[in-house]
Amino acid sequence: MNPAIGLDEQVNQITFTFSDLVAGYVTGYDPDTDTVGLRTSDGRPFAARLTSTTVAEMLRNLGEAYVDASAQMRGLLQPGRFIHVYGVFYPNEANGTGFEAKHVLLFGKEADEYRFESLDWWQRQVRAIADFYLLAEFGGAGNGYDFRGYRTDLSMLGTKAQSIRQETDTISRLIYGLSTAYLLSGGQAYLDAAVAGANYLVEHFCAVDRSQHIAYWYHAIDVLPDGGERKILASEFGDDYNAIPCYEQIYAVAGLTQVYRITGEPRLREIIDLTINLFQKYFRDPDRGGYYSHIDPVTFDPRSPALDTDGHTNADRKNWNSVGDHIPAYLINLYLATGEQRYADMLEDCCDTVVGHFPDYDASPFVQEKFFGDWSKDQEYGQQQNRAIVGHNLKIAWNLMRMNSLRPKDEYVALATRIADLMPSVGADPQRGGWYDMVERVTGPGEHFHRLVWHDRKAWWQQEQGILAYLILDGLLHRPEYAKQAREGAAFYNAWMLDTGAGGVYFNVLANGTPFELGGERSKGSHSMAMYHSAELGYLAAVYGNLLRREEPLNLWFQPQPGAFGATLRVAPDLLPPGRAQIMQVWINGHEHHDFDPDALTVTLPHADQPQTVRVRMTPAGLAFSADLTGSDGGRADISLAGTLSLNTMPALHARLDEARRIGCTAITLDAADLMHLDSAAVRDLALTRQHADYTLAVVNATGQVAEQLRDSELIQELATTGGPR
Repeated sequence: MNPAIGLDEQVNQITFTFSDLVAGYVTGYDPDTDTVGLRTSDGRPFAARLTSTTVAEMLRNLGEAYVDASAQMRGLLQPGRFIHVYGVFYPNEANGTGFEAKHVLLFGKEADEYRFESLDWWQRQVRAIADFYLLAEFGGAGNGYDFRGYRTDLSMLGTKAQSIRQETDTISRLIYGLSTAYLLSGGQAYLDAAVAGANYLVEHFCAVDRSQHIAYWYHAIDVLPDGGERKILASEFGDDYNAIPCYEQIYAVAGLTQVYRITGEPRLREIIDLTINLFQKYFRDPDRGGYYSHIDPVTFDPRSPALDTDGHTNADRKNWNSVGDHIPAYLINLYLATGEQRYADMLEDCCDTVVGHFPDYDASPFVQEKFFGDWSKDQEYGQQQNRAIVGHNLKIAWNLMRMNSLRPKDEYVALATRIADLMPSVGADPQRGGWYDMVERVTGPGEHFHRLVWHDRKAWWQQEQGILAYLILDGLLHRPEYAKQAREGAAFYNAWMLDTGAGGVYFNVLANGTPFELGGERSKGSHSMAMYHSAELGYLAAVYGNLLRREEPLNLWFQPQPGAFGATLRVAPDLLPPGRAQIMQVWINGHEHHDFDPDALTVTLPHADQPQTVRVRMTPAGLAFSADLTGSDGGRADISLAGTLSLNTMPALHARLDEARRIGCTAITLDAADLMHLDSAAVRDLALTRQHADYTLAVVNATGQVAEQLRDSELIQELATTGGPR
């Protein structure tokens, strides 16, 4: 007790007004008092009084305009709707603490609608982020992609700092993000920039030691005014100073692997494998398992006394990053591209190591992350001490569930679900939503909450881990609580982490969603941030959302080089359970291609002497219908249909028609070449749609039953047909 405070005084009373955020489900609206009732994620009731100055808006994605919903707000407060309310608390009033709403965020027009669950929300978000970085680093798409001008540090607005430093990992993370934007959209500028970056990275940052059959990566280079460059071998960052940290070598190949997955460029594959040789030869502990966190930059010895100098303690250490980061950063993508069992074996070894050493539930609800070489706990390391990073726990759950689809083990699911069941009560913010950063692993006497180490801030990458963990857990295990956590996490991220003004994603926000703008954390580019996590989130949220949870199609693009992949392109979007996804349609250079295995998720490539653009339309296994907007130009749109079109599957077609209308198309052609069956009710639905639409519809290339149904329908005159059903 502070001696200046009397022992009989009451302290820390909330007798002042303050603003805060409440995320909750509407329990009711009382028009007489203009009050909306809310219940938070953990069940606590709140009452928010609306005022004449309360504003409401609809959730918007990057690149979208503000949509005011203030006039409609009260009519949209149906019970069960999830909303975010930011307002002012007034303590000690007659009826307790008052709460007046100043800003209400709605997540959809309908009570059960969440805009971030629409078919292409995440795809559009990734493209917008990629456009932000292309503009910041290169002046935009089509301006050439000279990575000599790349800079690690970008301001919040995307302007380059004066620093001449280029860091390996941030270039690689940007390459990953741009490649992923191409995977999701087929935008050639994204791939062109990614390929240019991959070549630049290999040529300037990679050292190949042929005598040892390894490749290793410089921490950074400084681009000098005379055009020369100064290479920085050892890390100059924080606890890693003057060492080669394993995680930097891991992330150095993250971007290359994503480019390789798309192109099959053999030079990239060689560098990736030589880097894996580095991990196996110098970072791996062959006797006790796992990977050391650091090696000496001269001797490559992980136990070198030089790693324990100048206040650093990196000799004979292991941690989450040195063991677990292999899994998502490059290993899963490398396995998806190649199908080679040696990569699956390495994945399994990493997951088994995590399961075997990281749980520490007798001491804490969080895993142990730092270790000595013999796997005893290191709880005095650097800033971490005996603290937990919430996102690392969630990352373990996410990646164990991915690996369980490849090599199922009960212990993978057991640890993943234990983490998933524990984290909401110790790492989440049940009032405002989102996931906290670093917390004390244990509580002190009389403490109810695990103390926040830095602030109540929430990092963008940790929101990613939570969203993906619960999305895949829900998609595979179908437990309502996991679906709820996935949805609430995605709501917070899309509500507050997106910079809808300047573009890109905020590094950190405070608990109430306000951007945290101090030091390096006010940046969009830094040692810790480029485009990796935001693109990974967008990509896999689309994969899990479309293929595992909502039964929607997903389009992916590849551009294999001549002779790549032995003419067999593997297009599995992630490690999913066998039989959960299928290929429905494939186009090569814009022409439909039928030589593919829908269940094995492989495409047989024709011989070519130029790169081939491959578009793959994937659906959940057994999905009866698919509609794909294959092209739009000059007010015309082409939509390719496949499967069975009935009243139950019409919503998928209407979504594509609405998409074409939004981009200004006035003439829409439905290609029925792959449509196997057409219900008469669906024909009438199309006729009614055409009756009220401001565009024309043309049905082409119909055969068999589809052609007969069109001919037999008395309403077919409502549909303009070209080429005639045949």
